[in-house]
Amino acid sequence: MPKVYKPGKVAIVLQGRQAGKKVVVIKQLDEGTKERPYPHAIVAGVERYPLKVTKRMGAKKVAKRSKVKPFIKVVNYSHLFPTRYALELESLKGVVSSETFKEPSQREDSKKQIKKLLEDRYTSGKNKWFFQPLKF
Repeated sequence: MPKVYKPGKVAIVLQGRQAGKKVVVIKQLDEGTKERPYPHAIVAGVERYPLKVTKRMGAKKVAKRSKVKPFIKVVNYSHLFPTRYALELESLKGVVSSETFKEPSQREDSKKQIKKLLEDRYTSGKNKWFFQPLKF
């Protein structure tokens, strides 16, 4: 079976609290681990998307509306829907690992780093489609 979930691949979460949110695969574990004996992926996604910005808004308001709330999660492959898109975020790979989920403080630190990376990507204007919620 071909590997669908490679690092950088964009997917959509189908089940749970983050259902319908876009995520980027950071690390894929096709064989599973001892704790999680099923194929799964470590993903980072956008929990709260940035709001619409217009020309007449001031810099302070634009900065507030351009904030992104990220999340990191371990998701079973059966709860992910792959897309044809990919994000080239090389810096994300070193931020999150399987040890990150053991300690809450490590998790918060990695979330802050991901938030900074995603906000930089949003303000630069790259991959605008990733920062817009899905509309059904």
